[in-house]
Amino acid sequence: MRRRPAAGVLPDQMEKGGAKNQNSRLCCLAFLSAFLWLFLLYFHFVFLRGDNSNATISDQFVHDHTTESTSVSVNHESAEIHVPEVKPLPRKIGLPNPVEIKNYNPPPNNKNYPFIKALKTAENKSDPCGGRYIYVHDLPSRFNEDMLKECKSLSLWTNMCKFTTNAGLGPPLENVEGVFSDTGWYATNQFAVDVIFSNRMKQYQCLTEDSSIAAAIFVPFYAGFDIARYLWGYNISRRDAASLDLVDWLMKRPEWNIMNGKDHFLVAGRITWDFRRLSQEESDWGNKLLFLPAAKNMSMLVVESSPWNANDFGIPYPTYFHPAKDAEVFNWQDRMRGLERKWLFSFAGAPRPGNAKSIRGQLIEQCRSSSVGKLLECDFGESKCHSPSSIMQMFQSSQFCLQPQGDSYTRRSAFDSMLAGCIPVFFHPGSAYTQYTWHLPKNYTKYSVFIPEDDIRKRNMSIEEILGQIPPEQVKIMREEVISLIPGLVYADPRSKLETLKDAFDVAVQAVINKVTNLRKDIIEDHIDKNFIEENSWKYALLDEGKHEVGAHEWDPFFSKPKKDGSGESTDSSAEAAKNSWKNEQRAK
Repeated sequence: MRRRPAAGVLPDQMEKGGAKNQNSRLCCLAFLSAFLWLFLLYFHFVFLRGDNSNATISDQFVHDHTTESTSVSVNHESAEIHVPEVKPLPRKIGLPNPVEIKNYNPPPNNKNYPFIKALKTAENKSDPCGGRYIYVHDLPSRFNEDMLKECKSLSLWTNMCKFTTNAGLGPPLENVEGVFSDTGWYATNQFAVDVIFSNRMKQYQCLTEDSSIAAAIFVPFYAGFDIARYLWGYNISRRDAASLDLVDWLMKRPEWNIMNGKDHFLVAGRITWDFRRLSQEESDWGNKLLFLPAAKNMSMLVVESSPWNANDFGIPYPTYFHPAKDAEVFNWQDRMRGLERKWLFSFAGAPRPGNAKSIRGQLIEQCRSSSVGKLLECDFGESKCHSPSSIMQMFQSSQFCLQPQGDSYTRRSAFDSMLAGCIPVFFHPGSAYTQYTWHLPKNYTKYSVFIPEDDIRKRNMSIEEILGQIPPEQVKIMREEVISLIPGLVYADPRSKLETLKDAFDVAVQAVINKVTNLRKDIIEDHIDKNFIEENSWKYALLDEGKHEVGAHEWDPFFSKPKKDGSGESTDSSAEAAKNSWKNEQRAK
């Protein structure tokens, strides 16, 4: 028997049905193919041509992201460099969504700055001098040592020869009355910082003869001694000669070209006004050193700086104490802590009858009329005011020491009083607070009392009442703060080294290094403050770390810039004050 076809379909019928099915499949495939091509054409024209551009996607991406450039702040000390601007990617099918770029870290700046090597020394942790090297210019002797050979000419009234002995410290002081220590005390002239600082630099532990690794460059020019020779009776050409000669010499040196002098610093043991002659008039005071274009790039350390200029910085006047060892400082501090101080306040000074703004006359009267006030009057001729022993003895017996303005903002007396553990009372912020920001705390209430001059001049307030209201415990805390400041306010003996303490020289040198280092980093990172206002220099000095903007300040009335008269000359009394400061030297002869 044969097997029966399934479902009873005949063979010839099956052949016909297979042909029919094959035709149907072909029609279906053709339809699907046509539909797919139509979809692709629709997709292409509707979506991929949505930007109305004839360029390909790749071409458009390259064009869109490389045609413009912008400045990008990099998180490496805010460096500013030029890189291609990254625009948002167009949202097109077939490309991934863009990645948001928040911090762009470019390759290192390949510009070869000449001071890079110096900056990198700080990275060597095995080198104790890394980032601290000082290069000292080998100046011709006419700029320093020759002046000492002619020491009799350094002052019109004082024979400075004895004051330049012992590396600038002057003759030793005998401790006859037991006021001083047995060692470390000298009759130091208040204008001797030029020599003291230069001799201390010879003992600096990180000197180098390779200027390429120097954190800063020292210029051992005795600027103060130079101008002191010619302040009286010499024309302006003579007064300016050494300064112009110095600048000419420096600018020919290869070290100058590293930063055009912005890494150079020098010291002058005088007030800034001796170096800021305002005109070419023969009658005008001082020389023009600090107004020379090259000198504006350098940093000049002076015992009194200008609140309106950025190229000078205040450092302490020299006191009579120049310790050779740490132990001498510690012993002195302990002694100041244990003294009995019978006077509430004291003042050493003379009135200024020719100065209507001076409050000295009122302070003297208050000292005279108070049973808890002590006065040491200064005047021409012999006076206990010019005796280091008498001055220090009074300060050691006082809780507070009055420090009004002298002929200019500052006084050496302020540092003598703090050396004695006496809390200073200032009447003008320019006498200390805006001057010695490297050496004194910015929070002045920790170590001093501030009484605005107008409280005395106009309101005649009682010094005794003001100081008497301060609680004894607070007085003790303030005195301890003053005593703790002593190491950084004195200049150690240049012929020896302190073991662990940092003296006024060390503090100043480190501050200069910090200033130059920060400037170098700013140059590399193009982070120079283009909004800096030089007339507000005193405000910038008071800013906290990391702050850069200044505004209105409570001390603005004290530092309103002097106006100029019709001739264009300043009516400021600074030049006159500088002249008058010489009267003190005449008194002290």
